Amino acid sequence: MRSIWKGALTFGLVNVPVKVYAATEDHDVSLHQVHAADGGRIRYQRVCELDGEVVPYSEIDRAYDDGEKTVILTKEDFAAMPSERSREIEVVEFVPSDQVDVLTLDKAYYLEPDSTSPKAYVLLRKTLEQTDRTAIVRFSLRQKTRLAALRVRGDVLVLQTLLWADEVREAAFPSLSESVKISDKELELSASLVESFSSDFTPADFVDEYQQELRTLIEAKLEKGDALDTSETFGEQSEDQGGEVIDLMEALRASVERSRAAREGGAGAQKKSG
Repeated sequence: MRSIWKGALTFGLVNVPVKVYAATEDHDVSLHQVHAADGGRIRYQRVCELDGEVVPYSEIDRAYDDGEKTVILTKEDFAAMPSERSREIEVVEFVPSDQVDVLTLDKAYYLEPDSTSPKAYVLLRKTLEQTDRTAIVRFSLRQKTRLAALRVRGDVLVLQTLLWADEVREAAFPSLSESVKISDKELELSASLVESFSSDFTPADFVDEYQQELRTLIEAKLEKGDALDTSETFGEQSEDQGGEVIDLMEALRASVERSRAAREGGAGAQKKSG
């Protein structure tokens, strides 16, 4: 695996340099669109509406249109934004793991310690395990500010991006607002059915049957000679952090004291205002 990003996990004064890797990959067979008559590859071009010219990707910027005016945002504009320049994965709070709604979980990444000593990394991992807590973190990646859950998977810390609250739709179905009566017998029979299907979940026991059948179909066509020369039909392919904390225990103590002082200061201010 190749790392896609480098940065540092930060909580309090503790700094944990890490490398970030994509934790998942797509296993689908890659397919192209072709002309049904002759198998010629169908390609899409980026054409400017003003001059009709095909525009290379390197010359494309992004823009916002409010209906009356258009604001062009260049690559330099995005690179200059403070959040984009940051290489920190900041822990904002530690929450009970069962409070993270699985509906909000999105892309997953593995974190590897990126320092001469993995002690700070291992300490954070063990702390999350013992406390049954998930760290909620904030960071920037690919021109987006992201919220994520930092949790433990085996010996590795996993960063899983979260959907923002306004990206999750409310499920308000009128049919569920009606009063529905379920008898004890119906519930008993339903529970019995569930029990008959009960098992321990082993992901490796399940396979993508559609992709297997698609690969079998492709192999069969290749064996029968029912294939086209790629170079003739598709055409030629164009080339198109912070440092290590020296004294980890001292950093932890200082962070705890600072957090305690902030809480006591807040409590004192509330008493005075009361």
